[in-house]
Amino acid sequence: MTVAAAHRAVEAVWRIESARVIAALARMVGDLGLAEELAQDALVAALEEWPVKGVPENPGAWLTLTAKHRAIDQFRRRDTYQRKLQEIGMDMELRQESAQAELDDALDDHIGDDLLRLIFTACHPALPVEGRLALTLRLLGNLTTAEIARAFLVPEPTVGQRISRAKRTLADKRIPIELPPPAELPARLASLLEVIYLIFNEGYAATAGDDWIRPSLCQEAMRLGRVLAGLMPAEPEVHGLLALMEIQASRLPARTATDGTPILLLDQDRSRWDRLLVRRGLAALRRAEELGTLGPYGLQAAIAACHARALTPEATDWERMAALYRLLAHLTPSPIVELNRAVAVGMAYGPARGLEIADGLRDERALRGYAHLPAVRGDLLAKLGRAEEASAEFRRAAELTRNARERDLFLDRAAALGARLA
Repeated sequence: MTVAAAHRAVEAVWRIESARVIAALARMVGDLGLAEELAQDALVAALEEWPVKGVPENPGAWLTLTAKHRAIDQFRRRDTYQRKLQEIGMDMELRQESAQAELDDALDDHIGDDLLRLIFTACHPALPVEGRLALTLRLLGNLTTAEIARAFLVPEPTVGQRISRAKRTLADKRIPIELPPPAELPARLASLLEVIYLIFNEGYAATAGDDWIRPSLCQEAMRLGRVLAGLMPAEPEVHGLLALMEIQASRLPARTATDGTPILLLDQDRSRWDRLLVRRGLAALRRAEELGTLGPYGLQAAIAACHARALTPEATDWERMAALYRLLAHLTPSPIVELNRAVAVGMAYGPARGLEIADGLRDERALRGYAHLPAVRGDLLAKLGRAEEASAEFRRAAELTRNARERDLFLDRAAALGARLA
């Protein structure tokens, strides 16, 4: 094997296995920062040894074992080896003395997976959302600091500081790298799902910059969702989120023209939608429905499925969608949910009904700087023939958005309506 081929093999294995390696090490050493350093040491060792000795039969296990050897060496160098051995010995004695308790714990900890522990730790509520996002992408997405910075359009040092602060917070607060107790699981799972969906949404509709979509972030979020669905197969909201992401991602090939210009949902060529992702998304939605009552992500997936099942915009079941939005608004009241319901109601029962809902949101503090409120009002006003008002709303939307592509889209809509008045 050539050196170049060996290095490509190392990179491919690292991309797949790094999160599991770090997770196993974090469980061993109890420190995320140290675990990542040890994993990087193992990566360097692979880059040195594999070109000479060849790629091992189980490369992931090789990386983990090498990193664990490095950890043991560090314990020895720090004169803590005997103490560690004593702690391990005491731990073994305690385990023997409380075998029944261990069995009970094992039954409660029904997943017992290092990777799942790492996911929950990276998304711990003690961390600010920005820290959770950066740390999750760093440890579980294996993105470099520079890649995360490019994805979120922030300076690289800022991302580095967020990751460092997140690790320091976990260490200072002595947050254990473990699964949350059963009583805390629903709240902690909600935090975890929120982080994954935030990553996906930033890829699906970038909040700022020159690109309307960033497919690489969508791919990372879906990969994390698939991992989580495999680790927590009995959680309906995990499958609901995966269904939502798969179905929405199916539209990515049709969301932009060749020059990057945005194409709105009702104008998209649906033959370009990725039917494999649609099938996968619908299957995940069925699984969520089989497991119990749909939660917020499952309901959003059901809404997305209304689009996915329709071959044309006219064939969309807008009445069902409006009803689903009403359920979602009852479950998780939000002005953004209400704004989306206004669109569905406008399509199902006429633009006047939709505009009535949208108008009721104009005083919502949470939507004062939200570009999509005037954009929705502009669309509904245009359908009612109120072109001058609609044009003004689209200009307002253009002022509020921080995404260059979206700004151009709103200005084009405003100009077209203005031309109609001339």
